[in-house]
Amino acid sequence: MKGEARSKPHDEKPKQEGHIWGSMRKTAFILGSGLLLLVAFWNSVTWHLQRFWGASGYFWQAQWERLLSTFEGKEWLLFMLGATQVPSLCFWAFNGLLLVVDTTGKPNFISRYRIQVGKNEPVDPVKLRQSVRTVLFNQFMISLPIVVIFYFLLKLWGDPCRRELPTFHWFLLELAIFTLVEEVMFYYSHRLLHHPAFYKKVHKKHHEWTAPIGVISLYAHPIEHVASNMLPAIVGPALMGSHLSSITVWFSLALIVTTISHCGYHLPFLPSPEFHDYHHLKFNQCYGVLGVLDHLHGTDTVFKQTKAYERHVLLLGFTPLSESIPDPPKKME
Repeated sequence: MKGEARSKPHDEKPKQEGHIWGSMRKTAFILGSGLLLLVAFWNSVTWHLQRFWGASGYFWQAQWERLLSTFEGKEWLLFMLGATQVPSLCFWAFNGLLLVVDTTGKPNFISRYRIQVGKNEPVDPVKLRQSVRTVLFNQFMISLPIVVIFYFLLKLWGDPCRRELPTFHWFLLELAIFTLVEEVMFYYSHRLLHHPAFYKKVHKKHHEWTAPIGVISLYAHPIEHVASNMLPAIVGPALMGSHLSSITVWFSLALIVTTISHCGYHLPFLPSPEFHDYHHLKFNQCYGVLGVLDHLHGTDTVFKQTKAYERHVLLLGFTPLSESIPDPPKKME
């Protein structure tokens, strides 16, 4: 018996190493397969999109030049409007619709897609008001000053408000790099915030919502808002010296995606929020955005054993996945 007990630690280490290498091989296979498919379809897809972009490109270029003329000598103001107010408008327009459902439970057909059934039906109004105040504070008192700094950093190696708009292919490349940078930075900063040294004083605020709603995607301690919300989104455009048009689209997309991830509803034809919703439910799984680094580091192993993982797909019909793939009945004690 003692010999067996001594041999266990020696057996566990090769198993852990095998698990890590296995995860790396699987990740390499997934990324490699995705790259091959991208290359295979790249010319066909981009040819059609380039035709659309080219046909409308003159129109957008003319509108951009008109904006430049209007804000001549005040390009910093144009940058602030494009990098903060347009994304904020997208954020609040989308969340305004979701809040109607969260606070009233209507329309009923949307409530059917709720992930955590029985939670936030309706949402606590006191808790909601507190969260909205924090979100507004983060947007106006934290994000605005950071975007001002971001503008002057971009000015050091280029003009984000330069006259020529980026080409379609260049914008696609930027979008891919932005997404990759955000995934890496968000995953590791998020995991760091779950360390005992930071969780209780910083990240616990965000996890007050075990069943999240869209607006709390920006409900966070100021340190977290900078480290996990702002920096992962800003570093990509800073590295690329991006045009304001790319930055505006990217920030708007990032806010819409994080809203969907927190909204609490698995709606048809929208990206699945099951992954991040499970993180709010269990705390120690699913730290990333795309899930690639979670797969590599094994921080989604418990999630993969759940019905939530089976539901983590794009819903292409109108039957809620909670009905077609229900959770197993709870065991009676």
